This record gives sequence, C-alpha cells and structure tokens, in this order.
Amino acid sequence: MLSRVADSLYWMSRYLERAEHTARVLNVNLNQMLDQSPAAAERRWGRALASLRAPAALGGDPYAITQALTFDQENSESIVACMAAARENARQVREQISSEMWEQLNRLYHQIRSVTMAGVWGDEPHEFFRTVKEGVHLFQGITDATLSYGEGWQFMQLGRYLERAGATSTLLDVHFSAVAAAQTTGWQELEYLEWVGLLKSCTAFEAYCKVYTADIQPERALEFLLLNAEFPRSVRFAADAIQSAVQAIGRASGSRTAPRVERLAGRLRAALDYGQADEIMADLHAYLESIQRQSAQIHTAVHQAFVAYPADTGL
Repeated sequence: MLSRVADSLYWMSRYLERAEHTARVLNVNLNQMLDQSPAAAERRWGRALASLRAPAALGGDPYAITQALTFDQENSESIVACMAAARENARQVREQISSEMWEQLNRLYHQIRSVTMAGVWGDEPHEFFRTVKEGVHLFQGITDATLSYGEGWQFMQLGRYLERAGATSTLLDVHFSAVAAAQTTGWQELEYLEWVGLLKSCTAFEAYCKVYTADIQPERALEFLLLNAEFPRSVRFAADAIQSAVQAIGRASGSRTAPRVERLAGRLRAALDYGQADEIMADLHAYLESIQRQSAQIHTAVHQAFVAYPADTGL
C-alpha cells in the first residue's frame, strides 16, 4: 500500500473518532447542566476543557465552549474542523474506500455544515450531537460491512483505537486529578452525578452497571474504563486492537522497521494486561501519563515505519 494512502486512511479514522468523542463529552456536560450546582458545573466544564485539550480561557460559559469545540473552523480540534479533515483525507483516497463509506461521510459532513450555532442552541443541541455520534457509528459500521479487511482497514483500525486510547486515558487523568485536588483543597467529594458523567462520556454507564451495579465507586470506574478487556472503549480493549492492527500491517507490508512498532504496541498491551487497579491507584497520574506517552510513541513509530520511511528502506 502506498504510504500516502495509508496515512490518509489512518488520519481519516482518527479525525472521525475525535469528532465523535468531542460530541459525546459536550452532550454529557450539557445534559448535566440542570442537575448540578453552579460550583459543580464550573468544575465539570473545567474538566471537559482539559480533557479535550481546549483553551482554559473559554471559562465556564457553556455557549462559548460549545461554539468553540463544535463550529469554530479555526480550532483544529472542533467537530467541524475534524469532519472537514476526515472528509479531505477520504477524498484523497476515494478509490480505496467503498462508495457507501464515501456517501455516508459526505452526507454527515454536509449535515454538520448546514447548521449554525444559533440554530443548534436555540433548537435542541442534544439532537445535533446525537446526529454526529450516530453518523460516525454508522460510518464505522458501513466500513466493517463493505471494506475488505486488508491493509487499509487495519490502518483505519489503528487510527481509531490509538485516538480512543489517548482520549480515554486523558479523560481519566483529568477526572481523577480533580479528585486529588478536592482532597487537598477541601472540596466536597465529587458528586454521584459527576461519576455518572465520567462513565457516560465513554458510553460506559449501562455497561458498568451490569458489572458492578449502579453503586459507582471511583476505583471500580477506573478499573472498568482502564483495564476491562471486553468493553470497547476501555484503554485495554484499545491496546488489544492496536497490537492486532500493527501485527497485521507488519505481515502485509514486510517492512524491516515493523518489529519496532510491534514491540511498542506489545509493551502497551502488557502494561494493561497485567495492571492491577490498587497498584495503579497508588500513582495514577504517572501511570496514565505513561499510557499517553506510549500511545504517542506508537504513533511516531507508525509514521516512521510506514509513511515517512527512507527511500532505501522501501527499495
């Protein structure tokens, strides 16, 4: 597979995953606006901004935050910008994806571009964010149903799950850092609804309840979102998918530098396979930083091995 094709498929998948994650986090926070005190809402929006790597200068104004993270085309992390980047990457490899995939992505892009912040805010923002989430889910389902599970599909899987591992670990880091801050500044323990919000931000509330019941304990929430091998948005599940995709790409490409990427992916998976929640809680921030750092190393190694490799290596 040409390196430019692999790169476009990889980034198309990452941008779609990022847009879906942003839509979900914003929707959860908007849903909780009526159920919490102003102080709790301010803390919640602060955590949302930090987890989405948005400027803290946006403050706690829900309208300004939603505008910046949804429709601001100059913000490369906004939903509109991510969808535009995903569509452009898909356009560049139009011949490598199915017609159904292109039609769904193109349709979703134009749906998002056809609305304005004023219209969404005055009508029903939750419906808009549901459209984004379901549109991305539909694209992923169409991809799995219409595209051969070859090298291109594996690059899309790799992009999706690397983005997911980074987003979930960052969300956990920000949320649990707030718990540590609450203990040192005298805040009340985070409200029950805020833990519900964390789980819902990963579409994990119902799945968590089936395993642990509705009694939400911070340690259990961490264990579920970080170490559960069966839940598709846990970091461990993502690490399994990353390693599987990297191994498949290495076999298909025959690249001499692929083993390094496989070692990095295997190290990340091993750290999660053998992790224990009580040990991780002892220095959680360092552990989650390590997960994020390893994810970044895999991304860099993938780029060096399969996209920007020297000509003599390719020959």
